[in-house]
Amino acid sequence: MWFDKITLLFKIKDLRKKILFVLAIMVVFRIAANIPIPGIDVSQLQSFFQQNQLFGLMNVFTGGALSNLSLVMLGLGPYITAVIILQLLTMIFPQLERMYKEEGEAGKQKFNQYGRILTVPLAVLQGYAMLTLFKNQGLIGEISSFSMITSIFTITAGAVFLMWLGELMSEKGIGNGISLLIFAGIVARTPIEIRNLFVTWDPAKTPSYLAFLVMAIVIIAGVVIITEGRRNIPISYAKRVRGHRIYGGVSTYLPMNINPAGVIPIIFALSIMLFPGMIANFFAGSGGLIGTFAKATANIFQSPWIYGIFYFALVILFTFFYTAVTFDPKAIASNLQKMGGFVPGIRPGKTTSDFIHHILNRVLLVGAIFLGLIAVMPSMVQGFTGVQAFSFAIGGTALLIVVSVVLELRRQVNAQLTMRDYEEI
Repeated sequence: MWFDKITLLFKIKDLRKKILFVLAIMVVFRIAANIPIPGIDVSQLQSFFQQNQLFGLMNVFTGGALSNLSLVMLGLGPYITAVIILQLLTMIFPQLERMYKEEGEAGKQKFNQYGRILTVPLAVLQGYAMLTLFKNQGLIGEISSFSMITSIFTITAGAVFLMWLGELMSEKGIGNGISLLIFAGIVARTPIEIRNLFVTWDPAKTPSYLAFLVMAIVIIAGVVIITEGRRNIPISYAKRVRGHRIYGGVSTYLPMNINPAGVIPIIFALSIMLFPGMIANFFAGSGGLIGTFAKATANIFQSPWIYGIFYFALVILFTFFYTAVTFDPKAIASNLQKMGGFVPGIRPGKTTSDFIHHILNRVLLVGAIFLGLIAVMPSMVQGFTGVQAFSFAIGGTALLIVVSVVLELRRQVNAQLTMRDYEEI
């Protein structure tokens, strides 16, 4: 069945062009991820990214571009951070909220344009902070002012270029381009990690490797169940007579996903968590009270327990926040009332809105806790199995993103094929 669908994808010209376009963009991304910025020696960086959990995970998301100090070393971090900031501002500025929620497609395009503009200064700031951090840690040599400016300009251009590639994939390909680029970065590191696993294979740790394999299968099953799971709210439509025809009188349901936010909360949490440790390491080389405080803060974020608790809490917080921004029970209740729809046993209007909000909070709690557990899963797997680098490549957070993107891509492909079946009929 699945083989027939893959064959059909390449038989349909329009779909074949979209798939080949997405693959071509991924090839461009991988080439850019392996071109280092000028004047930088990256030979000392590998051990740092293996020992530092947060930077190691960020390196996985960029497909090794960060450890290579490549043209796209920041990945999509600046753009994602810009979107987070703007969505936070929608809760402060009513005009920005109206633009995002009420002005339709034109308002969202303007909102996205603000995100693109904000990406540039954030890329400059993050690029400068990263280079200074690596220099203070002794990972790279002394950089002249001209080399620093050139490197920052190159890094910023790489971040904007990657953002543009992601939007091109969304516009002319299949699926969400930003998610697909993150997916490509994760998958690109997997063959290297598998090779390293076999090169450093220790027969004495075979039970640990088997335990890790079992955990990975359980995690994949859990990700699929939670991602595909939903709570259906029954909806009925009243009968309406127009002329000689009767409309309505049917029953359907409103699907409410257990995890409506997808992988966005984890990506948001990673982007936010990068700043405290990065800023602390940035000032760690300073003397006096500031340097002492910065070193203490950096040591706190190196603690696996502090890291895990902070990461878990942020994922849950962003799950509720992102759902609150993107899912509006009042708008759904209003639209149902306008179309003559109602929840059986629930009065239309505010009562329906409160009912949907009540169900959403209960369902969302399960999804948020699940996301939080998956986010800290790499640390748990390392503790139980002792498998280090390999768990970064396909464990926990990265695994959730890979499975979620594959499921979403499958839905997009099925929708495209179904649409063409209807056109043929």
